[in-house]
Amino acid sequence: MTFEQLNIPSQLIEGLAQLNIITPTEIQEKAIPTLLKYNSDFIGQAQTGTGKTAAFGLPILVNIDTKNPKIQAIILSPTRELAQQIAKQLFKFTKFDTKKTFVEAVYGGEKIEIQIANLKRPTHILVATPGRLIDLLNRKMVDLSAVKTVVLDEADEMLSMGFKADMDEILTHTKNRKNLWLFSATISTDIQQIIDTYMRSDVPSVKIAKNEVVNTAITHQYLVADIPQKLPVLIKFLKTQNENRGIIFCKTKAAAQNLASQLISKNIATDALHGDLGQRDREKVMRAFKNEKLKILIATDVAARGIDVQDLAYIVQYQLPEQTEYYTHRSGRTARAGKKGLSLTFILPHEGAKITKLAAELNIEFEKVEF
Repeated sequence: MTFEQLNIPSQLIEGLAQLNIITPTEIQEKAIPTLLKYNSDFIGQAQTGTGKTAAFGLPILVNIDTKNPKIQAIILSPTRELAQQIAKQLFKFTKFDTKKTFVEAVYGGEKIEIQIANLKRPTHILVATPGRLIDLLNRKMVDLSAVKTVVLDEADEMLSMGFKADMDEILTHTKNRKNLWLFSATISTDIQQIIDTYMRSDVPSVKIAKNEVVNTAITHQYLVADIPQKLPVLIKFLKTQNENRGIIFCKTKAAAQNLASQLISKNIATDALHGDLGQRDREKVMRAFKNEKLKILIATDVAARGIDVQDLAYIVQYQLPEQTEYYTHRSGRTARAGKKGLSLTFILPHEGAKITKLAAELNIEFEKVEF
């Protein structure tokens, strides 16, 4: 299947090609024909890294009426980084499109006055975190009367971050919509409640199997280390990487900050990205990492949503993730744009069964290594 066969216009296909997106992923192949009809609710169950942004973004771009300057589509995202990434991707998709489609992103951590001023310009697609969009609605600074499509991206993450009430309120403000598209890695009880409340009973759905979403260009390794051994072993591994760049994942904010402090004390240039950082500090850390002033970034799972840095040689899972889909999300930061990458997972001596489970669920092979 090609994007041309999916009825995506040639100018958008040219934009995709510039991003090295040539062949549709499974979620794109299965979702785009339904979403292009633009008169249907939709459920897409798929992990991070499966190409969801293009799956819902391309149909939205195709169907936007650029002669109407009002907001016609809203994409809700759990984090500011992911909101920024989605808006940037949609902009890149339209690089060669003669239609002028305007995308705006609003999120917490930036002065709301700046975003209010930006929304006075023509805006066709609004990418937003729920809390900031509620702030704008309460101030009556955003008009959703022309919205036809609402996308709930990473819906399970938004619920886990406590956005249920905000999501309900936003959905009540968009009663004129024709489409509600929900994308989520899991369908929990709370997700099912949203489906039952706001979607049609015959809503079409697509589920992408976990063993079909892991990038085959990634080499998966693990090593066994007690807690006192982990730091010296990590330092040995980092020395093997020389000038290569990578991300080290921890489960909690405290663990990420503590590891950053430990590595800095060993004269290893790094910094931590986690939820307690203000927007200015987060952007400072990411700018240093993207500009290669830092070769190593330490991050939590939620803080890393939306991170899109090219040429990462490796990912270190310093602590095993709680959920299988987090492993996919973490490892998917490397081996992009046709390149190869390494995902190295640290486990404690009693966690061997968890590696076996990950391998079975994701249909991947782990190599045991030592440093």
